[in-house]
Amino acid sequence: MTVSSPVADRDVVTGTGTGRIRWRDLRSRVGFVVPALVVVIALLWAVFPGLFTTQSPTETAALALQPPSAEHWFGTDATGRDLYARVVYGASQSIIGALIAVLVGLVVGTAVGLAAGAIRGAVDETLMRIVDVLLAIPALLLSLAVVILLGFGTTSAAIAVGVTSIAVFARLARSRVVSVRVTDFVEAAYGSGGTFFGVLWRHILPNSLTPVIALAALQFGSAILQISTLGFLGYGAPPPTPEWGLLIAEGRNYVATAWWLTVLPGLVVVAVVLSTNRLSQALRGGDAA
Repeated sequence: MTVSSPVADRDVVTGTGTGRIRWRDLRSRVGFVVPALVVVIALLWAVFPGLFTTQSPTETAALALQPPSAEHWFGTDATGRDLYARVVYGASQSIIGALIAVLVGLVVGTAVGLAAGAIRGAVDETLMRIVDVLLAIPALLLSLAVVILLGFGTTSAAIAVGVTSIAVFARLARSRVVSVRVTDFVEAAYGSGGTFFGVLWRHILPNSLTPVIALAALQFGSAILQISTLGFLGYGAPPPTPEWGLLIAEGRNYVATAWWLTVLPGLVVVAVVLSTNRLSQALRGGDAA
């Protein structure tokens, strides 16, 4: 009759548990490094496109509608332009536009939320009702209205997308300010002779920004998607300027004969958006899930 050793059983369980923890840590690291690498490459495309391709994004490079090959990684479009070069150079339009959109939403939305949460009273009620109105309007409809008012172009599209995110930033910032302003260290700062604006700037605002910054990372991916949508609809950069949404729109008439014209730029957009969402989860502590 064999009697199992409690010590041996504990070792097995501990070893299995340790292996599980190590595998979870490895998966977490890979799940962070790969999205970060995708975002870094996209940012480098936007800033230094000439380092990644020698082809021109606007000049004919080969025969029209050539499939992906070693010479033209993403194939060529209907006029013979290198599609990979157009995707690389198009990153500056989409990504810089998304940065402008996030900056508009972050600055204006945080200012609105900070004022509403700190002043309270009639100011809070008025600002939050305006925010509720903005949230009630579909984002695409609101962005289209702003683009029509400002005119077509990447900058106008970026500002329009930024306007649609102001309400989201404002509500999050307000909720954080309301919770921080009643903490002990804020009360102590007031008790030590701190002025309203001094305490607001030195204590309340810095301790309210962490979730707002995480939201900015999430909104960055959403802004890329919205700007690409506006470009697809014809409200973004005008042809022949390469822009990710415009590239997909240009290839939609050739889906049956030249699938790469829509699929490959679309995969780039999806990869960048999903990567920014993953990084946003990491900023919010999503690795623990």
